[in-house]
Amino acid sequence: MNGLIAVFRRELAAYFETPLAWVFLVVFSLAAPSFAWRVGGLFETGRADLAPLFDYMPWLLLVLMPALAMRAWAEERDRGTLETLLSAPIPLWASALGKFLAAWAVAGVAIALTFPMWIAINYLGEPDNAATATAYLGAFLLAGGYLALGQAVSASTSNQVIAFVLGAAACFLVTVAGLPFVIDALSGALPGAAAEAIAELSALARFESLRRGVLSLRDTVYFLTLIGFGLGVAMTLIDARRGG
Repeated sequence: MNGLIAVFRRELAAYFETPLAWVFLVVFSLAAPSFAWRVGGLFETGRADLAPLFDYMPWLLLVLMPALAMRAWAEERDRGTLETLLSAPIPLWASALGKFLAAWAVAGVAIALTFPMWIAINYLGEPDNAATATAYLGAFLLAGGYLALGQAVSASTSNQVIAFVLGAAACFLVTVAGLPFVIDALSGALPGAAAEAIAELSALARFESLRRGVLSLRDTVYFLTLIGFGLGVAMTLIDARRGG
């Protein structure tokens, strides 16, 4: 546990010692309200809820989370500090989880920066705050899933740009897996059961339930499994490098 805490503190400090975390927070705090107001027409809907914010949240996260995760392992490999980290008396799982939790904490701060919009909606009307809280939980879980996928890709390369591009591509595929045009395309090439199984992997479909205020064990387990899968792949790739 001490190793996990040490890695978490090291990674969190590293984010704020460079412009990365600050630029990320500024971009997110400007982009999220802009999408909600300008594109989603938050105040034109005539409803006291944050639906326009959460409509665009997955697309915002699938771009910004890989940017946050790209440095996780790629920077260690690029600077030659990976071997030092692996030789330290810290289990690999603690290193991977510490890196992930640090990035997830930064993502949580970014999502929390949209809370003034929630306060404004309460001032203007009587929103369903339980549903809004569930939507925020969904956004946090979705961010975690994207970060874990980004960390898995980051473990495969020493180039942060490549890690970002491939990470964003992986998040995009997981997001659109359940959209109608993807299902229609898969139905023509795969057996129906296989197409339905791929559609079940869609992060967007799972987020949609939480966005509507429906909190289910199934959706929560999906996101935790996605996080576990991403971290598992990252550990496997790093462990293979250590073994090689």
